[in-house]
Amino acid sequence: MARFNTRAAKPQPTSRVTSTGRVLRTYEGGRGRERDARSELFLLAISNFVSQQTFYETGADRDDRFARLVRELAVTDAEWTAGLLGWLRGEGNLRTASIVGAAEYVKARLDAGATDGPSNRQVVDSVLQRPDEPGELLAYWTAMYGRNVPKPVKRGVADAVRRLYSGKSLLKYDTASRGYRFGDILNLVHAAPDPDKPWQGELFRYALDRRHNPDTALPPASSDVLTAHRELMALPVDRRRTVVTSDGGAERLAAAGMTWEALAGWLQGPMDKDAWEAVIPSMGAMALVRNLRNFDEAGVSDEVAAQVAARISDPAQVARSRQFPFRYLAAYQHAPSLRWAYPLEQALGHSLANVPRLPGRTLVLVDRSGSMFWSRLSDRSQLSRADAAAIFGTALALRAADADLVQFGSDSREIAFRKGESVLRILERFGDLGGTDTTEAVRRHYRRHDRVLIVTDEQYAPSHHGDPTEQVPADVPVYTWNLAGYRAGHGPSGTGNRHTFGGLSDAGFRMVPLLEAARDADWPWAA
Repeated sequence: MARFNTRAAKPQPTSRVTSTGRVLRTYEGGRGRERDARSELFLLAISNFVSQQTFYETGADRDDRFARLVRELAVTDAEWTAGLLGWLRGEGNLRTASIVGAAEYVKARLDAGATDGPSNRQVVDSVLQRPDEPGELLAYWTAMYGRNVPKPVKRGVADAVRRLYSGKSLLKYDTASRGYRFGDILNLVHAAPDPDKPWQGELFRYALDRRHNPDTALPPASSDVLTAHRELMALPVDRRRTVVTSDGGAERLAAAGMTWEALAGWLQGPMDKDAWEAVIPSMGAMALVRNLRNFDEAGVSDEVAAQVAARISDPAQVARSRQFPFRYLAAYQHAPSLRWAYPLEQALGHSLANVPRLPGRTLVLVDRSGSMFWSRLSDRSQLSRADAAAIFGTALALRAADADLVQFGSDSREIAFRKGESVLRILERFGDLGGTDTTEAVRRHYRRHDRVLIVTDEQYAPSHHGDPTEQVPADVPVYTWNLAGYRAGHGPSGTGNRHTFGGLSDAGFRMVPLLEAARDADWPWAA
């Protein structure tokens, strides 16, 4: 009789975020677990906005740890590190961390004389996905390592420039506020035009001319958008508002590449109802979401508001805008007009497309301790990691077949909800619960669930009951969703039904069904 080779036999699943077995202390003094270098860098990178201070780490300490890990792994594991950086800028949608990482990758490999793995040029090119990013990378390099820019950086930037530079991108990003203008970058990296873009040679010459001879620079006749923009700029100020209010005004602004940011300066007057209604048709979904309150204050008509609502809630637009889910919560809090509530709810749902519909019974625990509230997601955001945790936890609970949703800190409380209820409304029931007693929260609320998922920064306080994951039987999977990327984790990870994911988007949730189907969960760029 077969004991092992049966249809019911399944391999023990593993995940890539792996503990070393070495015991560390969390910042709260709890008994934590060290992760290997790849796992530590992955969790830090996907929660790192660069220069952002968290509750337990200064921005400088956090950035130093990130750069140190990248430099180490760029030499010892180049293939993996290059994959991380490309994914980080792509699906991970984190611009600054990927740009800093690419610069440090190149520096470390040049210093070490390393030649194996992906080339420095390829890595630089892979992280530059928006036309202003070549200037960002060059500014970082020269600030850190001086004006002697090595050839691999120049060639990678030149490759990106050929992909990214166009008439519209020049109008949007080649502004006087930039340390590196398009012309400066072209001079520095000696980028030749793309042979498959015959118009690009004239565009490059114009970028150089407007940098060095702005009063006499003329846009190339082959560029309709640059010509239309020049005509608008030549209009006397007292005639410009008539363009906005005339028939075809919106089309003329769009044809000239006029952004909403530039429109107020061009008008030299307020962004009133007419101005917004003229530029709204050419605005992207992200810009629309950020300006909902401005639309209300200007008195944008219900007809135009309906068009805005349809665009911001369109699944394809949401996917294209690649906004983090918490952006929609910020918009909801900032512009609480009822006409935006349902479209934002729909958009939030579309942005959480990777959240699985888990079978059986699931316990979802959301960290609402003080450290989660203190750490803002970015300098420009009023939202905290506690807000992000609540969004992810609520979405998971709503989609699960049978879920208990719990918020915890020094105390813990269940969050009541109904199937089909609004995520944004459920979020209003969460509070600030002080300290971090993760272990007691798991002990108190675990009732033979099929799985436990904890959304947290993992910095739990000491407990005589042990680490939080020890409160759950070994044959029941515990998934930790890390939103901060600190060095020490609150429990083991990588084997034995204990798994850690991380980040500020929902992409990692897709690993849960893979693991439960007894398939190893690979790094996301490999999966």
